[in-house]
Amino acid sequence: MTLVEQVTKDMTSAMKNQDKFKLSVLRMLKSALQMEKISKMHDLSDDEAMAVIKRQVKQRNDSIEEFKKYNKTEEVEKLEKEVECLQEYLPEMLTDDELSKIIDGVFNEVRPESIKDMGKVMKEVSAKVGARADMSKVSSLVKEKLTK
Repeated sequence: MTLVEQVTKDMTSAMKNQDKFKLSVLRMLKSALQMEKISKMHDLSDDEAMAVIKRQVKQRNDSIEEFKKYNKTEEVEKLEKEVECLQEYLPEMLTDDELSKIIDGVFNEVRPESIKDMGKVMKEVSAKVGARADMSKVSSLVKEKLTK
């Protein structure tokens, strides 16, 4: 079962269970997946669907940060619940230790000499971690390691 099919199935079960919150989140997600399908002009692969879900999570996390600045606690709580709901469709995230080991391995392979080699390192790390890590976090770890 593809990720898109799973979302549709979960949407149906949320309707049957009258879980209005989950249903609304899944409808937003389904809409985003449909928009991506239309723009790509083909059915989405699981990796493409995962990228859409990660984008949705990132948007909500950015909104959470903005709402926190203005002490909008109700909105923050609602968005955090939405993020939880969306993360059910993403693979388990790597721990900091696992991420550091992968980055160290890539450094041994690529042997970067300066910050100019960051692109090469990021490309390799991205290929190894896929959707299991936040790339902004990876970027900051790589930059920190390159500047030492």
